Amino acid sequence: MRIQTEEWRRFIPGVRMYKGKKTLFYNGETLYDEVTGEYFIYSEEEQELWKVIIILPGVEVIPQSTFNSGNLEAVIMSDTVKRIEESAFVYCKSLEFVKLSRNLECIGENAFCACFSLLSIFIPPSCREIGDVAFAACHKLINFNVPQHTRLGEHVIGNTALIRGSTFELNQYGEYDASINTNINNWIKNINGNDAEFALHRACSSYYPMTQIIYEIVKRQGLMSFKKKNQIGITPLEYLEANPFAEDIDQNTIMKRYVLEMMGEAV
Repeated sequence: MRIQTEEWRRFIPGVRMYKGKKTLFYNGETLYDEVTGEYFIYSEEEQELWKVIIILPGVEVIPQSTFNSGNLEAVIMSDTVKRIEESAFVYCKSLEFVKLSRNLECIGENAFCACFSLLSIFIPPSCREIGDVAFAACHKLINFNVPQHTRLGEHVIGNTALIRGSTFELNQYGEYDASINTNINNWIKNINGNDAEFALHRACSSYYPMTQIIYEIVKRQGLMSFKKKNQIGITPLEYLEANPFAEDIDQNTIMKRYVLEMMGEAV
């Protein structure tokens, strides 16, 4: 669901239909008290009807245990968000798409735990820390892109498709021993390494992908490089299609440009 920031400014907080889906335009309110189990503003039944949550400009913190709708499909954050607190989106079982703030600094413990349908997450370089178990039990999560400097807690990706696709020793629940947590966190950050062989993977999964850089790599490596799989079976094209920061990148335009240039025609 592509929504440009300038579109958001037209909306006031509240729930309304947007692009055919019931959407909460969230303004930072406390919606739930985890201690008392009390729902504020919106009932539990109402929250279960939401398909999309758009975090409006001005919101800096998403409070603890704010959302747990089993029917939520997409979350799109403005770039003012700096913190996602503990368990903020826990058990959002249908959540498939998340676009994080470009200025996000911290993701708390259990923040997206048990979001069973989540396939991909792209962490911006502003993020300094991701807490324990933040994406654990996201069973379908295979594409987890995180900067080298981001501190990862323990069992961040336990019981995900990503860790199950690794060569690390796991128990029957897809969990690993705490003693190898550091090794796993280093592996997560280096799936695409530094070799030229995976340059296109790195460019397409970048926080700030650039058409010209992608094109130059394709020019050197050929169109088939778009379909080359890395060690976890992901291609550059799949990264590009999943990357929420690649809204302005059109792979078809890149391919057409490559073909025309190879034919000696002006681009």
